[in-house]
Amino acid sequence: MSGFRLSVPILPRFRDTDAMGHVNNAVLLSYLEVGREAYWREVMGIPDYRNCGLILARVEIDFRRPAAPAETLEVSLRVCRIGTSSFDLAYEVRERSSGTLVAEARSVQVMYDYARGEKRPLTADERDRMKRFEGEIVP
Repeated sequence: MSGFRLSVPILPRFRDTDAMGHVNNAVLLSYLEVGREAYWREVMGIPDYRNCGLILARVEIDFRRPAAPAETLEVSLRVCRIGTSSFDLAYEVRERSSGTLVAEARSVQVMYDYARGEKRPLTADERDRMKRFEGEIVP
């Protein structure tokens, strides 16, 4: 997808569906989480998500069409803003074979020191890794 350098395939499971016969809207938020975990592992070099030191502060999602359980989805994500102690991710969820848009989303992550119980600034290394991977940060 244009502007997205990382995409993660998602195979909906039976438990992801609802009585309407499609992937439940709330489950799409979990699919975004799978994307964030992949970004932290592949781009930031942190193989264990429990050691990433961030909290999710905000998520907004626009649902474009229902996803069927038999479809393979793809979550694409990119950093679209870097702040002092937070950064934003933009997402697209698409049906993989046709490229049909299922949802668009954005989330705010805040860097967090769990030992001290407070937010912390992004390190120079974290900023550099994001910028090197993303190239130009597009809002």
